[in-house]
Amino acid sequence: MLWLMAGNKLLDWEGAVNWLLDQPDQAELARAAYFDQPTSVPARRYHGSAEFAELRRYLPKQPGRALDLGAGNGILSFALAVDGWQVTAVEPDPSALIGAGAIRALAKDTGTAIDVVEAFGEAIPLEAANYDLVIARQVLHHANDLGQFCREMARLARPGGLVITLRDHVISSPKQLPAFLAKHPLHHLYGGENAFEAGQYRDALTGAGLRISKELGSFASVINYDPMRPDQVRAAIADRVGGKLSFLAPPLRAGLSLLPLQAIGAVATLLDKRPGRLVSFICEKEVRDAG
Repeated sequence: MLWLMAGNKLLDWEGAVNWLLDQPDQAELARAAYFDQPTSVPARRYHGSAEFAELRRYLPKQPGRALDLGAGNGILSFALAVDGWQVTAVEPDPSALIGAGAIRALAKDTGTAIDVVEAFGEAIPLEAANYDLVIARQVLHHANDLGQFCREMARLARPGGLVITLRDHVISSPKQLPAFLAKHPLHHLYGGENAFEAGQYRDALTGAGLRISKELGSFASVINYDPMRPDQVRAAIADRVGGKLSFLAPPLRAGLSLLPLQAIGAVATLLDKRPGRLVSFICEKEVRDAG
């Protein structure tokens, strides 16, 4: 557990989120991060979000057994359970605000079946090859051992099963990490943020025996840029392309509005070098030939 001094208080992750919730001027950020209370409110909002709607496109039509790693306050576990998945949530933090306690309360308050296991992602006390879907949202960049974390995901997925990682922070090189950490709104309070290079994620996933079927870059999918709306994404791209020539932004926005967002997003992703940009991976566990 990492602790830092904030004013006269020592804060862990729960303390950092409590601080955020206490700041009236940070209400929008807290809502965007699905930290608003009670947890059933953001959980239902996440179930109806553009991010989760897009995620469904990659999931099997027939729900099965799902493992949500680093489940946090349980919003993804809840969304999967509501859609018919048999969900086990793995979360090491016992917190009643942002951890296992919050998931148990969410399940009880909403009448939703979610099993909860308190464990770290590098060592999960669950049976191997037992899950049709292993998923981790905003978790992989927190791994103490990225390779071992990915090996555990692969171990728990059945052969041919899906392993999905969502919204992990990317840096172009280690030199970008300090800039990302300095910009993060909560890192200065609890010191627990991190980011890896895209190649490090790829190597860890494939090294664990997973086949990457889809890599979703920062602007390539609403999974990464939600809660931004498509018009906000177009505006952000126009502003970045225009750079310091701000007078170019309005005509760029007008021009971009005529082009398919998917095409724009693909190009913008290639140009996006921001420290801490997001990436998601859709993977499949390889089926080994028993012969």
